[in-house]
Amino acid sequence: MGSLFSFLTVTYYLPKLFFAEAPAAVTVRRSLGSKELEQVSLRSFVQSRCTSLLQPFRPAWWLPTGHLQTAYCVVGDFSQIDKVEYDRTLLRTLDGGTIGLDFTPPTAEDTYPPDTPVIVVLHGLTGGSHESYVRSILAPACTPVEKGGLGYRAVVMNFRGCAGVPMTSPQLYSGGHTDDIRVSLMYIAKKYPQAPLHGIGFSLGANVLTRYLAQEGEHSRLSSGCVLGCPWNLLANSNELENRWLLREVYSRAMAQNLTRLLQRHVTDLSKFPDSDFAKAAQTLFTLKKPTLMEFDNTATRVGGGSSPPFPFDSAHDYYVWASSHDLLPDVRVPLLAMNADDDPIVQKLPIDEGVKALSPWVVFALTNGGGHLGWFERGSRWHHPKRWVSKPVLEWMRAVGRDFVPDTGKTKPINEVDGFLKEEGRDDIGCKEVEHGEHIIGVEGEEGMLAGL
Repeated sequence: MGSLFSFLTVTYYLPKLFFAEAPAAVTVRRSLGSKELEQVSLRSFVQSRCTSLLQPFRPAWWLPTGHLQTAYCVVGDFSQIDKVEYDRTLLRTLDGGTIGLDFTPPTAEDTYPPDTPVIVVLHGLTGGSHESYVRSILAPACTPVEKGGLGYRAVVMNFRGCAGVPMTSPQLYSGGHTDDIRVSLMYIAKKYPQAPLHGIGFSLGANVLTRYLAQEGEHSRLSSGCVLGCPWNLLANSNELENRWLLREVYSRAMAQNLTRLLQRHVTDLSKFPDSDFAKAAQTLFTLKKPTLMEFDNTATRVGGGSSPPFPFDSAHDYYVWASSHDLLPDVRVPLLAMNADDDPIVQKLPIDEGVKALSPWVVFALTNGGGHLGWFERGSRWHHPKRWVSKPVLEWMRAVGRDFVPDTGKTKPINEVDGFLKEEGRDDIGCKEVEHGEHIIGVEGEEGMLAGL
């Protein structure tokens, strides 16, 4: 009976893996550094190289529910673990906006060869490179191999206005706008022309990353992707948040609070564009008392969450339909690991609710039993220092796609410099140029008053 109980317990906590009916064949090296290549199915690739996904995730005993796991992301003290330092570069886009790229290891410590894989990170709703969930991956990923890490480089793309990035245009960011990651990848590819680029997105950043991969298909500058806590169907998950009292009053208002505070930090910046629709929308927003996320999006995001067209939208409803990523999954053409928790209070509607037909042959979808929203905390060496279990499968995935997987890199479009801006051949409407670099970024300086982890 004891053996049976143990078996059932392990089975209960095993992640569920979903593949398309006919998973893609991926080209891999027979051994590390080998020139001999072979093709294996995505299923075999994952099962042989991401063994943590075949083992149980057991939430810390004192964080047994999705609500508690998510709450710990906000209230936990992560200041003394996973320390990562960055050098910041600011990019100016054609529309006058500013994007912040944080590079690690910093230049003074970067001794890696030019073909070292680069992880490109998209953070969550109001986060940045300082977030604990970002650092939990990058600290071990960017540690040298001889010290137990992967020995990779990484770049965090901080969205407009986030993590101390100035707002220099009357435009914010959103879960659907992909041109900022598109131009950032141009810059990164130009800086590291010999290096494969691999994306990882968290929450809202996961949605942006998924949309980018689907839109670019086989022309993606990212050789692979990994998305954690993606909100997928924004309309369906927004309805869940707004129509349930606890979810609306706790999560929806907390996320809107973060967004409102973010905009309030840029009141002076926005005052430079008094006639812009977005600046006017922000002023209207500041008059609202404790708005929900949908109220924020209906007031501000639908107006200035991206370039025109397609912005502005008539309503948050229209924006959510346009910005969702679940219906674009079949268009992904590079290996993509997607991970969600079945008790995530913020993301309750998933693509696999419709069956595996919603997946591309290039996608593996992992659903864990427990973990909350970007939590996945398991017991650590001490009860009050839980570990993020999810870092194990993510690092295994990054090791596999960075060292074993052989991407088809011949289909990306050439990058040219036109009037000082980097532009992709065939697209004159977007581009970027470097306007500032060298600022050293450490920890969570300047993030007081913001709810971390959301």
